[in-house]
Amino acid sequence: MSNIKQLAKALGLSITTVSRALDGYPDVSAATRERVRLAAEKAGYHPNAWARRLRKQRAELVAVPLPSDPGHIGPPHFLDMLTGCAEHLANAGLNLVIAPVPRGESELELCQRFVDGRRVDAMLLVRTRRQDERVEFLQSRGIPFVTNGRTESPVPHPFIDGDGFAGFHRATMRFHAAGHRRIGHIAGPQEYYFAHVRRCGWQAAMEELGLDADLCAEGVPIEQGGYRAALELLGRPDRPTALVCATDEMAIGALRALREVGGGAAVDVVAHDDLPMGAFTSPPLSTMRMTGENLGANFASLLLRAIAGEPAETLQELHGIEFVDRESHRRSALTR
Repeated sequence: MSNIKQLAKALGLSITTVSRALDGYPDVSAATRERVRLAAEKAGYHPNAWARRLRKQRAELVAVPLPSDPGHIGPPHFLDMLTGCAEHLANAGLNLVIAPVPRGESELELCQRFVDGRRVDAMLLVRTRRQDERVEFLQSRGIPFVTNGRTESPVPHPFIDGDGFAGFHRATMRFHAAGHRRIGHIAGPQEYYFAHVRRCGWQAAMEELGLDADLCAEGVPIEQGGYRAALELLGRPDRPTALVCATDEMAIGALRALREVGGGAAVDVVAHDDLPMGAFTSPPLSTMRMTGENLGANFASLLLRAIAGEPAETLQELHGIEFVDRESHRRSALTR
Protein backbone atom coordinates (compact mmCIF):
# COMPACT_ATOMS: atom_id res chain seq x y z
CA MET A 1 0.00 0.00 0.00
CA SER A 2 1.84 3.07 -1.27
CA ASN A 3 -0.05 6.02 0.17
CA ILE A 4 -2.26 7.20 2.97
CA LYS A 5 -5.30 7.54 0.72
CA GLN A 6 -5.34 3.80 0.07
CA LEU A 7 -4.81 3.07 3.76
CA ALA A 8 -7.69 5.34 4.75
CA LYS A 9 -9.97 3.71 2.17
CA ALA A 10 -9.11 0.23 3.39
CA LEU A 11 -9.89 1.25 6.98
CA GLY A 12 -13.05 3.17 6.13
CA LEU A 13 -11.63 6.32 7.74
CA SER A 14 -10.89 9.82 6.52
CA ILE A 15 -7.37 10.72 5.45
CA THR A 16 -7.23 13.33 8.21
CA THR A 17 -8.18 10.77 10.87
CA VAL A 18 -5.56 8.30 9.66
CA SER A 19 -2.90 11.02 9.55
CA ARG A 20 -3.72 12.26 13.05
CA ALA A 21 -3.86 8.68 14.38
CA LEU A 22 -0.36 8.01 13.02
CA ASP A 23 0.81 11.29 14.57
CA GLY A 24 -0.57 10.22 17.96
CA TYR A 25 -3.08 13.02 18.42
CA PRO A 26 -5.24 12.54 21.55
CA ASP A 27 -8.43 13.62 19.74
CA VAL A 28 -8.30 10.22 17.99
CA SER A 29 -9.30 7.40 20.31
CA ALA A 30 -6.61 5.01 21.53
CA ALA A 31 -8.45 2.11 19.89
CA THR A 32 -8.49 3.88 16.51
CA ARG A 33 -4.83 4.87 16.81
CA GLU A 34 -3.89 1.26 17.50
CA ARG A 35 -6.07 -0.01 14.66
CA VAL A 36 -4.46 2.43 12.23
CA ARG A 37 -0.96 1.62 13.46
CA LEU A 38 -1.47 -2.11 13.00
CA ALA A 39 -3.02 -1.66 9.55
CA ALA A 40 -0.17 0.61 8.43
CA GLU A 41 2.40 -1.84 9.73
CA LYS A 42 0.71 -4.77 8.01
CA ALA A 43 0.40 -2.87 4.73
CA GLY A 44 3.99 -1.66 4.84
CA TYR A 45 2.90 1.97 4.72
CA HIS A 46 5.56 4.48 5.78
CA PRO A 47 4.87 8.25 5.81
CA ASN A 48 7.37 10.42 3.97
CA ALA A 49 10.45 11.76 5.70
CA TRP A 50 8.98 15.22 6.22
CA ALA A 51 5.91 13.77 7.93
CA ARG A 52 8.16 11.76 10.27
CA ARG A 53 10.05 14.90 11.20
CA LEU A 54 6.79 16.70 11.86
CA ARG A 55 5.73 14.02 14.35
CA LYS A 56 8.89 14.71 16.31
CA GLN A 57 8.74 18.49 16.15
CA ARG A 58 5.63 20.20 14.82
CA ALA A 59 5.40 23.93 14.28
CA GLU A 60 1.60 23.60 13.84
CA LEU A 61 1.73 26.44 11.30
CA VAL A 62 0.90 26.75 7.60
CA ALA A 63 2.32 29.96 6.13
CA VAL A 64 1.01 31.99 3.20
CA PRO A 65 3.72 34.33 1.87
CA LEU A 66 1.95 37.52 0.82
CA PRO A 67 3.52 39.24 -2.21
CA SER A 68 4.29 42.90 -1.65
CA ASP A 69 3.88 44.01 -5.27
CA PRO A 70 0.51 45.59 -6.18
CA GLY A 71 -2.14 43.65 -8.01
CA HIS A 72 -1.25 40.19 -6.76
CA ILE A 73 -4.17 39.61 -4.43
CA GLY A 74 -7.85 40.41 -4.94
CA PRO A 75 -8.66 41.17 -1.28
CA PRO A 76 -12.32 40.07 -0.97
CA HIS A 77 -12.24 36.61 -2.50
CA PHE A 78 -8.66 35.98 -1.36
CA LEU A 79 -9.51 36.69 2.27
CA ASP A 80 -12.69 34.62 2.04
CA MET A 81 -10.64 31.70 0.75
CA LEU A 82 -8.04 32.08 3.50
CA THR A 83 -10.72 32.30 6.17
CA GLY A 84 -12.31 29.04 5.02
CA CYS A 85 -8.90 27.39 4.77
CA ALA A 86 -7.93 28.56 8.27
CA GLU A 87 -11.13 27.21 9.80
CA HIS A 88 -10.60 23.74 8.38
CA LEU A 89 -6.90 23.64 9.23
CA ALA A 90 -7.72 24.64 12.81
CA ASN A 91 -9.84 21.51 13.13
CA ALA A 92 -6.68 19.53 12.32
CA GLY A 93 -4.57 21.40 14.89
CA LEU A 94 -2.84 23.71 12.42
CA ASN A 95 -2.82 27.51 12.34
CA LEU A 96 -2.78 29.47 9.09
CA VAL A 97 -0.57 32.56 9.17
CA ILE A 98 -0.25 35.28 6.53
CA ALA A 99 3.37 36.35 6.13
CA PRO A 100 3.86 39.64 4.24
CA VAL A 101 7.19 39.72 2.44
CA PRO A 102 9.39 42.36 4.14
CA ARG A 103 10.78 45.16 2.00
CA GLY A 104 14.12 44.18 0.52
CA GLU A 105 13.38 40.46 0.80
CA SER A 106 12.08 38.14 -1.91
CA GLU A 107 9.33 35.57 -1.53
CA LEU A 108 11.96 32.87 -2.02
CA GLU A 109 14.05 34.25 0.83
CA LEU A 110 10.99 34.29 3.07
CA CYS A 111 10.26 30.66 2.20
CA GLN A 112 13.88 29.71 2.90
CA ARG A 113 13.80 31.46 6.29
CA PHE A 114 10.62 29.68 7.33
CA VAL A 115 11.79 26.27 6.15
CA ASP A 116 15.35 26.46 7.45
CA GLY A 117 14.07 27.67 10.80
CA ARG A 118 11.51 24.83 10.98
CA ARG A 119 8.84 27.42 11.57
CA VAL A 120 6.16 25.83 9.37
CA ASP A 121 4.67 22.43 8.65
CA ALA A 122 3.51 23.39 5.15
CA MET A 123 3.02 26.39 2.86
CA LEU A 124 0.30 27.80 0.63
CA LEU A 125 1.65 29.76 -2.35
CA VAL A 126 -0.41 32.31 -4.29
CA ARG A 127 -0.02 34.01 -7.68
CA THR A 128 2.33 31.49 -9.25
CA ARG A 129 4.90 32.27 -11.91
CA ARG A 130 5.44 30.04 -14.94
CA GLN A 131 8.95 29.31 -13.65
CA ASP A 132 8.42 29.57 -9.91
CA GLU A 133 11.55 29.42 -7.77
CA ARG A 134 9.44 29.03 -4.61
CA VAL A 135 7.98 25.80 -5.97
CA GLU A 136 11.39 24.49 -7.00
CA PHE A 137 12.81 25.26 -3.54
CA LEU A 138 10.01 23.56 -1.61
CA GLN A 139 10.17 20.54 -3.91
CA SER A 140 13.92 20.29 -3.35
CA ARG A 141 13.39 20.29 0.42
CA GLY A 142 10.43 17.91 0.39
CA ILE A 143 8.21 20.45 2.16
CA PRO A 144 4.42 19.95 1.79
CA PHE A 145 2.75 22.81 -0.09
CA VAL A 146 -0.18 23.68 -2.34
CA THR A 147 -0.30 26.46 -4.92
CA ASN A 148 -3.16 28.72 -5.87
CA GLY A 149 -2.44 28.43 -9.58
CA ARG A 150 -0.28 26.22 -11.76
CA THR A 151 3.33 26.42 -12.94
CA GLU A 152 5.36 24.92 -15.77
CA SER A 153 7.40 22.80 -13.36
CA PRO A 154 8.28 19.40 -14.87
CA VAL A 155 7.77 17.87 -11.41
CA PRO A 156 4.07 17.58 -10.45
CA HIS A 157 2.94 19.59 -7.45
CA PRO A 158 -0.41 20.10 -5.66
CA PHE A 159 -2.55 22.98 -6.93
CA ILE A 160 -6.01 24.42 -7.32
CA ASP A 161 -6.57 26.53 -10.42
CA GLY A 162 -9.22 27.68 -12.85
CA ASP A 163 -9.11 26.79 -16.54
CA GLY A 164 -8.16 30.25 -17.76
CA PHE A 165 -7.33 29.03 -21.26
CA ALA A 166 -10.85 27.66 -21.79
CA GLY A 167 -12.49 30.70 -20.21
CA PHE A 168 -10.70 33.25 -22.39
CA HIS A 169 -11.13 31.10 -25.47
CA ARG A 170 -14.89 31.00 -24.88
CA ALA A 171 -15.09 34.72 -24.12
CA THR A 172 -13.38 35.52 -27.42
CA MET A 173 -15.68 33.15 -29.30
CA ARG A 174 -18.71 34.81 -27.69
CA PHE A 175 -17.59 38.22 -28.89
CA HIS A 176 -17.08 36.83 -32.38
CA ALA A 177 -20.58 35.30 -32.36
CA ALA A 178 -21.94 38.73 -31.40
CA GLY A 179 -20.38 40.24 -34.52
CA HIS A 180 -17.01 41.48 -33.29
CA ARG A 181 -13.95 41.02 -35.48
CA ARG A 182 -11.45 43.32 -33.77
CA ILE A 183 -11.23 41.67 -30.37
CA GLY A 184 -8.39 43.00 -28.23
CA HIS A 185 -6.74 41.55 -25.17
CA ILE A 186 -5.41 43.45 -22.16
CA ALA A 187 -2.86 41.04 -20.73
CA GLY A 188 -1.14 40.73 -17.38
CA PRO A 189 2.63 40.19 -17.05
CA GLN A 190 3.47 37.05 -18.97
CA GLU A 191 5.83 35.64 -16.34
CA TYR A 192 2.73 34.83 -14.28
CA TYR A 193 1.03 31.58 -15.21
CA PHE A 194 -2.52 32.95 -14.94
CA ALA A 195 -1.72 35.83 -17.31
CA HIS A 196 0.08 33.65 -19.83
CA VAL A 197 -2.60 30.98 -20.06
CA ARG A 198 -5.39 33.56 -20.39
CA ARG A 199 -3.55 35.27 -23.23
CA CYS A 200 -3.02 31.88 -24.88
CA GLY A 201 -6.77 31.19 -24.72
CA TRP A 202 -7.58 34.50 -26.42
CA GLN A 203 -4.87 34.02 -29.03
CA ALA A 204 -5.90 30.46 -29.84
CA ALA A 205 -9.49 31.56 -30.45
CA MET A 206 -8.38 34.43 -32.70
CA GLU A 207 -6.22 32.09 -34.75
CA GLU A 208 -9.02 29.54 -35.05
CA LEU A 209 -11.29 32.31 -36.33
CA GLY A 210 -8.71 33.47 -38.86
CA LEU A 211 -8.38 36.86 -37.15
CA ASP A 212 -5.21 38.82 -36.43
CA ALA A 213 -4.05 38.41 -32.84
CA ASP A 214 -2.09 41.68 -32.73
CA LEU A 215 -4.54 43.79 -30.70
CA CYS A 216 -2.82 42.96 -27.42
CA ALA A 217 -1.27 45.23 -24.80
CA GLU A 218 0.37 44.15 -21.55
CA GLY A 219 0.36 45.94 -18.20
CA VAL A 220 0.67 45.45 -14.47
CA PRO A 221 -2.43 43.66 -13.10
CA ILE A 222 -4.03 46.72 -11.47
CA GLU A 223 -6.33 49.52 -12.60
CA GLN A 224 -3.46 51.70 -13.80
CA GLY A 225 -2.05 48.88 -15.92
CA GLY A 226 -5.41 48.27 -17.56
CA TYR A 227 -5.93 52.00 -18.13
CA ARG A 228 -2.62 52.42 -19.92
CA ALA A 229 -3.01 49.24 -21.97
CA ALA A 230 -6.50 50.30 -23.07
CA LEU A 231 -5.27 53.75 -24.13
CA GLU A 232 -2.58 52.06 -26.21
CA LEU A 233 -5.11 49.85 -28.01
CA LEU A 234 -7.66 52.63 -28.45
CA GLY A 235 -5.00 54.79 -30.06
CA ARG A 236 -4.48 52.36 -32.91
CA PRO A 237 -6.13 52.93 -36.32
CA ASP A 238 -7.79 49.51 -36.08
CA ARG A 239 -8.96 50.06 -32.51
CA PRO A 240 -10.80 47.10 -30.97
CA THR A 241 -14.57 46.89 -30.68
CA ALA A 242 -14.28 44.42 -27.79
CA LEU A 243 -11.76 43.86 -24.99
CA VAL A 244 -11.01 40.69 -23.05
CA CYS A 245 -9.16 41.77 -19.90
CA ALA A 246 -6.92 39.52 -17.81
CA THR A 247 -8.35 40.76 -14.48
CA ASP A 248 -11.28 42.78 -13.17
CA GLU A 249 -8.92 45.44 -11.84
CA MET A 250 -7.38 45.91 -15.28
CA ALA A 251 -10.87 46.05 -16.80
CA ILE A 252 -11.89 48.82 -14.39
CA GLY A 253 -8.91 50.84 -15.59
CA ALA A 254 -9.90 50.10 -19.18
CA LEU A 255 -13.45 51.39 -18.55
CA ARG A 256 -12.01 54.70 -17.41
CA ALA A 257 -9.88 54.92 -20.55
CA LEU A 258 -12.98 54.25 -22.64
CA ARG A 259 -14.86 57.08 -20.93
CA GLU A 260 -11.97 59.48 -21.49
CA VAL A 261 -11.69 58.84 -25.22
CA GLY A 262 -15.45 59.10 -25.66
CA GLY A 263 -15.98 55.60 -26.96
CA GLY A 264 -17.20 53.79 -23.89
CA ALA A 265 -20.51 52.87 -25.46
CA ALA A 266 -18.84 51.43 -28.57
CA VAL A 267 -16.46 48.93 -26.98
CA ASP A 268 -17.57 45.81 -25.14
CA VAL A 269 -15.57 44.54 -22.17
CA VAL A 270 -15.30 41.28 -20.24
CA ALA A 271 -12.80 40.37 -17.53
CA HIS A 272 -11.99 37.70 -14.94
CA ASP A 273 -12.13 37.38 -11.11
CA ASP A 274 -15.67 38.52 -10.22
CA LEU A 275 -14.55 41.07 -7.65
CA PRO A 276 -17.54 42.60 -5.81
CA MET A 277 -16.63 46.09 -7.03
CA GLY A 278 -17.31 44.98 -10.61
CA ALA A 279 -21.07 45.08 -10.00
CA PHE A 280 -20.81 48.81 -9.23
CA THR A 281 -18.71 50.06 -12.15
CA SER A 282 -20.22 52.08 -14.97
CA PRO A 283 -21.33 50.05 -16.83
CA PRO A 284 -21.47 47.03 -14.47
CA LEU A 285 -18.59 44.74 -15.41
CA SER A 286 -19.21 41.42 -17.15
CA THR A 287 -16.68 38.93 -15.88
CA MET A 288 -15.70 35.30 -15.35
CA ARG A 289 -15.00 33.30 -12.22
CA MET A 290 -13.72 29.90 -11.22
CA THR A 291 -16.41 27.39 -10.32
CA GLY A 292 -16.41 25.48 -7.06
CA GLU A 293 -17.86 25.89 -3.59
CA ASN A 294 -15.82 26.53 -0.44
CA LEU A 295 -12.41 26.67 -2.07
CA GLY A 296 -10.87 27.38 1.32
CA ALA A 297 -11.92 23.93 2.51
CA ASN A 298 -10.48 22.45 -0.69
CA PHE A 299 -7.12 24.10 -0.08
CA ALA A 300 -7.11 22.88 3.53
CA SER A 301 -7.91 19.34 2.43
CA LEU A 302 -5.09 19.31 -0.13
CA LEU A 303 -2.64 20.73 2.41
CA LEU A 304 -3.51 18.05 4.97
CA ARG A 305 -3.22 15.33 2.35
CA ALA A 306 0.13 16.73 1.19
CA ILE A 307 1.38 16.73 4.79
CA ALA A 308 0.18 13.13 5.10
CA GLY A 309 2.37 12.19 2.16
CA GLU A 310 -0.09 11.68 -0.70
CA PRO A 311 1.45 11.82 -4.19
CA ALA A 312 1.28 15.25 -5.83
CA GLU A 313 -0.47 13.79 -8.88
CA THR A 314 -3.55 13.07 -6.74
CA LEU A 315 -3.62 16.62 -5.32
CA GLN A 316 -4.42 18.69 -8.40
CA GLU A 317 -7.75 20.42 -9.07
CA LEU A 318 -8.53 22.28 -12.30
CA HIS A 319 -11.91 24.01 -12.06
CA GLY A 320 -14.10 25.23 -14.89
CA ILE A 321 -14.87 28.89 -15.61
CA GLU A 322 -18.35 30.42 -15.65
CA PHE A 323 -19.56 33.79 -16.93
CA VAL A 324 -21.13 36.52 -14.83
CA ASP A 325 -22.99 38.57 -17.45
CA ARG A 326 -23.74 42.19 -16.65
CA GLU A 327 -23.77 45.12 -19.08
CA SER A 328 -20.21 45.82 -20.18
CA HIS A 329 -20.03 42.95 -22.68
CA ARG A 330 -23.05 44.07 -24.70
CA ARG A 331 -22.84 47.87 -24.76
CA SER A 332 -22.02 48.17 -28.45
CA ALA A 333 -24.91 46.13 -29.84
CA LEU A 334 -26.61 49.21 -31.30
CA THR A 335 -23.48 51.11 -32.35
CA ARG A 336 -21.37 48.66 -34.37
